[in-house]
Amino acid sequence: MLKIILNEEKPIAPFNEFARDLRIQNRPLWLHQRDVLAPYTTRELELKANQRMPAERGETLVYRDNLFFDEEYLKAFLFAARKKKRAVRAAFPADDPAFKEHALPLSTSYTPAGGVFLADLWYYPKGPVADVEPLVIDLEAREVGYYHVPTYMADQSGDLTFQVPLRACIAIDSWVHVFIADEVFGLFSRAARFEKRLGEDLGFKLGILRRALFEGRQILECSALVKIGKNCVIDPRAIIHGPTTIGDNVTINAGAVVENCIIGNNVNVSQDVQLMLSVVGDGTFLPFRAALFMTTVMDNSMIAQNTCLQMCVVGRNTFIGAGSTFTDFNLIPAPIRALDGKGKLSVANRPVIGGAVGHNCRLGSGMIVYPARTIESDVVLFASKERRVIDKDIRYEDSDHHKLKFASLHKRLYPRPGEAGLESW
Repeated sequence: MLKIILNEEKPIAPFNEFARDLRIQNRPLWLHQRDVLAPYTTRELELKANQRMPAERGETLVYRDNLFFDEEYLKAFLFAARKKKRAVRAAFPADDPAFKEHALPLSTSYTPAGGVFLADLWYYPKGPVADVEPLVIDLEAREVGYYHVPTYMADQSGDLTFQVPLRACIAIDSWVHVFIADEVFGLFSRAARFEKRLGEDLGFKLGILRRALFEGRQILECSALVKIGKNCVIDPRAIIHGPTTIGDNVTINAGAVVENCIIGNNVNVSQDVQLMLSVVGDGTFLPFRAALFMTTVMDNSMIAQNTCLQMCVVGRNTFIGAGSTFTDFNLIPAPIRALDGKGKLSVANRPVIGGAVGHNCRLGSGMIVYPARTIESDVVLFASKERRVIDKDIRYEDSDHHKLKFASLHKRLYPRPGEAGLESW
């Protein structure tokens, strides 16, 4: 089957980078798409903006390169599409709870058509044609709570919940969608599929139990749920619960707690670090007592000691100083707004959400960042009496390195479209 890749030419703020190059599930999105499609496709063609669709007569799959989908969704989509034996386009019902709550807010990629929203994913049994029909795949969403809070912070039950799909598909139009794809549609979905299989497959359940008994571990700590790469050094006093995936050459020190995470290669997790439902990129350094909850940290970044990030996304090659806190709960009884696919502030549809830091940033110690605030790539911020609380989005023009004599030594690697270095965009 031929796959045709449509380029999405809108960079994602605050990273100033296309969605296809951002890391989702600890891999660049384009690589994740390639790996998921590998069992089905043998050829590929990439189309830039304004390029015409080729005259292809064979089986063809077309998708936009800002679309995240997992193996379960793609398998169900192709099975249903081939069964129809006609051209179809992926669609979501307007009332699908996972789509309505997580994918649609802040997005610009979906096309409304009656009672459904169309996504940029097509299947053609005999090559591209104009006449296609919507194909709705049930995401099999289930409500999952992640902690209990006083009722004034959430709904009447006091539970903060996510609509977690067993099959995931979402367009990455905002940094919030990176958070959703990694944590809600990624880690949460992986755990939900495990729980579902555990409840339905007795043989699988007994196999997990046998493995745990043989290894002398609790079920969530056995090797069936905690996958560890090569050359890792893990202190026996660390606590690791699955489903968790750990890469190669990883060091995890005493007192660290890891629950349902993806940890890349060459990562150093120091003493008493707390990691829960988080994705940690290759080469990341987490000094003692750093804490990540439902947070994505991309490769070669450092989150210094005593720093707490909740529901955040941090880019590559970024340093966040010691004792910094990214808050996630809005003290004012008003909806939290975040940057949407058009670069404007829109309702995020989340009762709590952290912030986003771009690539190649340097943040001083003791910063407090308000919910949903963003710090653009290449920014340097020093902690001072005048600026310790970040209550608005920080752009490159606000960077403190402009004030220093050696400002020219800090190179800007990720300018915005239309600025120097991005003429080819």
